[in-house]
Amino acid sequence: MASVPVPRLTPPPRTMLRDTVYESIKQMLMDHDLAPGARLSIDGIARQLQVSPTPVREAMTKLESDGLVAKRPHAGYVVASLLDEASLANLYEMRVLLEPPAAGLAAMRATDEQIAEMRALVVTMTAHPAGENYEQYRDFAVRDAQLHRLIAEASGNPLIADALSRLHAHTHSYRLYFKVGIAEETTQEHQQIVEAIAAHNSEAAPEAMFRHLSASNERLQAVYAQE
Repeated sequence: MASVPVPRLTPPPRTMLRDTVYESIKQMLMDHDLAPGARLSIDGIARQLQVSPTPVREAMTKLESDGLVAKRPHAGYVVASLLDEASLANLYEMRVLLEPPAAGLAAMRATDEQIAEMRALVVTMTAHPAGENYEQYRDFAVRDAQLHRLIAEASGNPLIADALSRLHAHTHSYRLYFKVGIAEETTQEHQQIVEAIAAHNSEAAPEAMFRHLSASNERLQAVYAQE
């Protein structure tokens, strides 16, 4: 399989080189500049970014753990496939099994510090709405994932938090489609979840999380209908 040229990349600054290379390639993948299944040449990307192959290899390892690239025998790294409808449904079924109960436990166990951090994240998401590409959307997406991770950690059950982190749910969801105008609706749903946790309402918190996940799934499933 022939290597696909890497578009729209500029050399990163020398400081924090590894993280910059990772973010440069991740932006390209999230913005669909390369099609699923396209081969990624480490040497080619290194030339485009004017860096050595070493930080590119390190970035690929991290991107593989994120589920954004896959390593194929005799082919090196390729762009991972997007979730199909069935895979997306499976992902949300798993989230529904884990996250509403985690929210209920968080309502009983979250500390004042954790609640304050949740509220602060919701405020920053309101102040920095999503944009039209991943670079503009990144801060919102990161805070969204941080909030769900913090709720899972506040449940007091490290197995739940670990299981959710392994799903890479937000990476898959935003890569699938992040321009469906979800920022305002998502933030409102997050506020309802956090306030239920802050009120230590172990019934309202899982219900709010379930409503949020259901609405999020519907928004993303609508993408398939549009296409």
